[in-house]
Parts: sequence; C-alpha cells; structure tokens
Amino acid sequence: MQISFDPAKSAAGSANLTIDTGSYDLGDDDYNKQVCAAEWFDAAEYPTATFASSAIAPAGGNKFNVTGKITIKGKSQTVMVPVTVTQSGASETFDGALPIKRSQFDVGTGEWKDTSIVADEFVIKFHIVAAKK
Repeated sequence: MQISFDPAKSAAGSANLTIDTGSYDLGDDDYNKQVCAAEWFDAAEYPTATFASSAIAPAGGNKFNVTGKITIKGKSQTVMVPVTVTQSGASETFDGALPIKRSQFDVGTGEWKDTSIVADEFVIKFHIVAAKK
C-alpha cells in the first residue's frame, strides 16, 4: 500500500493498494478455501486485486472523491470512491465503501453465477490507518 496525501493539496495525492486474494478470512477453513477457488477469486491464477488512483478531488469538509482503476481477476474498471479522511496526531484514517457488481469481475462463476443465490452487488468497505509524513 502506498498513500501520498495532503488535504490542502488533494489533487497531488495518490493511492495504490494491493490485496492478497488468498488472505480472506470468513471464519471457517472450508469457506476460506472455497473463496480462493477458481469460481470465486481464483487466488492461484490472480493472487492480488489492486486499486490505483488517477484523481483525488475535495468533496467538502474531510470528504474526498477518489477516482481510480480497480482490478479483480484480471478485469479492470474505473470507479469513484467517496473517502472520509480523519487526522489524529501522527496518523490519518481513510474510510470508505465502494459498491461493485461481482459479475463484472467474474467473481462467482459456474453454479455461483446465479445472482438469486448470491447477490451480484457487494460493498468493499475499508478502514486504513496510515502514519502522516
């Protein structure tokens, strides 16, 4: 994860995140293995999911709109993520939520493709605490 951010100069900021797709913990070993399988995140073929920002714009107060490219299972889309930034002492906290459709990234294929069994839309929620530089 690389975050460069100054609220006073948000347009000059950037965020690049990499997530290990084999690191999910759903609270059960069987579920953890299943979500890493080819039908879901295919962690063997696509070991990471990524987000790279292309623009950060103020949205009032401590809120910012971060535009960038998210890539899951080799499929990429440009998205806009509303992010709330809180500064406390030597750290900054970034909170947000991004709704996406799993079908657009081939997450949940085969018997799991049916969106009446598992919903198509899900929300990626994040809470990142970073040291201020």
